[in-house]
Amino acid sequence: MGILDGKRVLVTGVLTDDSLAFGVASLAQEQGAEVVLTGAGRGMSLTRRTARRLPYEADVLELDVTKPEQADAVAAELESRWGGLDGVVHAIGFAPESCLGGDIFRAGWSDVATAIEVSTYSLKLLAGAFRKLLGSSGGSASIVGMDFDATVAWPGYNWMGVAKAGLESLTRYLARDLGPEGIRVNLVSAGPIRTLAAKSISGFSRFEEVWDGRAPLGWDVRDSSSVARSTVALLSDWFPKTTGEIIHVDGGFHSTGA
Repeated sequence: MGILDGKRVLVTGVLTDDSLAFGVASLAQEQGAEVVLTGAGRGMSLTRRTARRLPYEADVLELDVTKPEQADAVAAELESRWGGLDGVVHAIGFAPESCLGGDIFRAGWSDVATAIEVSTYSLKLLAGAFRKLLGSSGGSASIVGMDFDATVAWPGYNWMGVAKAGLESLTRYLARDLGPEGIRVNLVSAGPIRTLAAKSISGFSRFEEVWDGRAPLGWDVRDSSSVARSTVALLSDWFPKTTGEIIHVDGGFHSTGA
């Protein structure tokens, strides 16, 4: 018997099997959930291929968060299939090259707007599109987003860091407005993991060099299992009164000084 028995969960952001979202989807299935993935654009073929590596192959629905009509179509499909929804995992982030590396002045507004739309506003888009389905879960629905600590400036992270700061703030407002409907909204702030997305960030290796040494519990950039376990716990009924929260899963790095 798993802690997600009977739960219906939508997981975004799976590209390869090193994606944080893949670990979440895999563990969610092991804990009893029915899981559907989403993919977008040229990444759809990757997502479909990776879906076959889960414990149970999951269906993949198209969802480009810059196209609200696709979110509505996914909601309609899930309503027809399941009648409701218990959890949504937001693991979506993207920033044009000019927004990462160098300094904060490189990027113009059009690129910054793309980063914020895809990495921040998309959480509101998903929450709005699936609100009705989540509200039918009997007061135990959960939205969990993937975060990277936005309280400090990181090397090379630049506008993605700004987008994550917006994500953290947005989570609190969504928690406020969706709480009365029994929908919890939380973030998991993960330490650095060697994912496809991380490799695109200039200076990522500098995180690797210092993280394990400064994290009181240690940290392995090749192991995302602790992130998956914490996310699945938040999707379960074991955090019934936790919302608007940022759970740090980083070995304790955020709590230490130099």
